[in-house]
Amino acid sequence: MARVKRRQFRDEVYWGRPLPGIGDPRARVLVVGLAPAAHGGNRTGRMFTGDDSGLWLMRAMHAAGFANIPRSERRDDGLRLRDAYVTASARCAPPDNRPTVDELARCRGFLLRERALLTRVRVVVALGRIAFASVLAMERARGSELPRPLPRFAHGAEAAIGDLAVVASYHPSRQNTQTGKLTAAMLAAVFDRARALAEAR
Repeated sequence: MARVKRRQFRDEVYWGRPLPGIGDPRARVLVVGLAPAAHGGNRTGRMFTGDDSGLWLMRAMHAAGFANIPRSERRDDGLRLRDAYVTASARCAPPDNRPTVDELARCRGFLLRERALLTRVRVVVALGRIAFASVLAMERARGSELPRPLPRFAHGAEAAIGDLAVVASYHPSRQNTQTGKLTAAMLAAVFDRARALAEAR
């Protein structure tokens, strides 16, 4: 995915390797996305950086007090996350932005290790249906008892898994933001809710 470049980035050297999560190691809020964007994180070397999804996400996180600046353009732009950590279900940019079941399973170990190291997490924001399923699989693998029936994905839906609150959101992809399926106000409300839940736990 690092060999095929967009014209406006043709002179840039793409990162083109797996991406780690970013953020505050003492975070109470964990944000789980889908995968690095081919011309975003896969290019810049940082999750949710250099594309529209990252701009939408950081604006909402900044408004809720989780980011020091409302943008995410490149690795050296000064972005710092406070009380939040951002990661993804898959660590490499998948073809057509659709990771396979096998790719997600192979990457789950990285997600589990991050989750184990983030000992203060009380809230998980799942960006999209696949991330929501990954969060449930992650918690099941950690030995958490999942509620029955299993929580279903819907924008703004919440689920309690032990002492953890999971909040679902549509992914801030162009497919959702340009069609109005996800608005800036809707995404801001998710992070306001995440902040309130983290403060209450």
